Amino acid sequence: MYPALNQLNVRPIVALSYENWHGMLKRPLPERPNYSVENGAIQIGQILGKFFGVPIDTDEYYNQLFDYVHNKEWNLQLLSEDSLDKTINNAHFQAIQRVININNEQKLSINRFTAFLDGEQLLLKSSVPVIHRKLREAMIATLELYTKLEPAGLKNHELRRVLVDLVKWSINHLQPELDHADPQKAMPKFLWYGDFKKSHQYFVYYLIKLGCDVVIFHPEGSDLLAEMMDEPVFTHQFQYKQPAEPFPKEKRTRKTTVAYRASKEIETILNQEGSGLYKPWQLRDYTPSSITLKTTYDELFILSKEIAMIRPDFVVENGQVKIPSIFAKVQGVSKNRKEYWDRLQSLSQLEHSLLIRKLPYTIPSHSDFRFHYRNALGKDGLIAPEKIMQAHYWPYSFLATGLQKGIANAVRRICDKPGLKPLPNENLEDVKMYLFTQAMFMPKNIIQLMERFDYSQHVPKLIIYNNEATGPLSRSDAALLLLLNQFGIDIILYNPPGHNDIENYLDERLFDKHWLDDVVFDLEFKEPSLFKKGLFQGILKNLRGD
Repeated sequence: MYPALNQLNVRPIVALSYENWHGMLKRPLPERPNYSVENGAIQIGQILGKFFGVPIDTDEYYNQLFDYVHNKEWNLQLLSEDSLDKTINNAHFQAIQRVININNEQKLSINRFTAFLDGEQLLLKSSVPVIHRKLREAMIATLELYTKLEPAGLKNHELRRVLVDLVKWSINHLQPELDHADPQKAMPKFLWYGDFKKSHQYFVYYLIKLGCDVVIFHPEGSDLLAEMMDEPVFTHQFQYKQPAEPFPKEKRTRKTTVAYRASKEIETILNQEGSGLYKPWQLRDYTPSSITLKTTYDELFILSKEIAMIRPDFVVENGQVKIPSIFAKVQGVSKNRKEYWDRLQSLSQLEHSLLIRKLPYTIPSHSDFRFHYRNALGKDGLIAPEKIMQAHYWPYSFLATGLQKGIANAVRRICDKPGLKPLPNENLEDVKMYLFTQAMFMPKNIIQLMERFDYSQHVPKLIIYNNEATGPLSRSDAALLLLLNQFGIDIILYNPPGHNDIENYLDERLFDKHWLDDVVFDLEFKEPSLFKKGLFQGILKNLRGD
């Protein structure tokens, strides 16, 4: 049919944009850039695109995906982990095993390996000579990439599984499209959606090398072609990232209102990460971590009243929010007692403050969480937040998912680099397990303090007044303070006698220490006067608009 054509060359179109890729995809190959026929070779322009995240209107997004696959004007074939046909003829499976066995015995070159695949009828065929030849070239290119990326190359233990997948998906999904493929009109077009595994990556790469149009959509932003392509691929990033929902089986009828879209657009503009302008609770699904500020004693009272987003080094990026927080100990008492009490009382009466006057505050757990701790470790040897959040012993499942993630990630960090001093009979692993265990037993009012934390706004404060009248600060108290510090809570510990308490348990580099003029023993906490307390509460109500 094409006696004059003996070579098919594929060139991705580089002049793609979010505005023009739709129209370019619909064009026949001769009307696209990069198309030429000369000296027995035909060159075609290929559409390659990656679309990460989701836009403001997710209903419209999923309706558009539905149209791409079901509307004939697009003619895109759906590929996804759920949609791939995983059946394979047993004869093909045995043929693959024969080629693998020969390779194990002879250490074949990639060209000979491909020739054996062809001899076993494992490569697709086409009535169009240039496509028939391109099928072999595409397999060679895919195996070359495999040997480049995978340890031991064609001796890699996963090669059989990848080959089985390539063969069955080629037969089940590519062969029907090749029956009407024509490099002078149109090549097959595929849409990959959602999560992927290694075999999926190599199959999509094989389709690309064959000359098919391929567009990839991943709502969470994972890149199927990461480290696979030498040439740049057009990429579009939508405003939000979220887990991939099942591919739509029908169009959604719910429509977002104009006002809703306008609100979301304004929110997006305001929340260009790093803009410094955030709506209340806009960061609820972000993962918090702390940057502990080093302050003077006077700065302590200025910064502690500032909201998080105007503190120095507040950062929001990539789903993370870094909160500049305070971790300080005040030793002794000022000569100016009025100033000392005014400052302490003003902090303790803030709406997001919790004052602790009786120690120890926590009840240490003696449960054996050794098995739970080891089961919670990921492949990197660190706590895997998703594992503990799904565990039966996780006590915080009633909390909002974003807050659970924040707590779980704080647990991961304090176990990764424990700031808790080991006991004489403990090793590092014992310390990690102790911190892990204590993190599962936070007091109720501490949990409520965290629940009120809107990460860009007022930073909750835990204020401990330790005059040693009721008992010492305990090791489990110190473990709780480590966790709260990692989460971004302000912690200020007062010790009028100037004795060691937290120093007995925590690395002193983790917190500031401010020495005042006098040491005073058995100093009772001074309650604010009723007048001052009423005035302060009235000011707070006015500020809140109550």
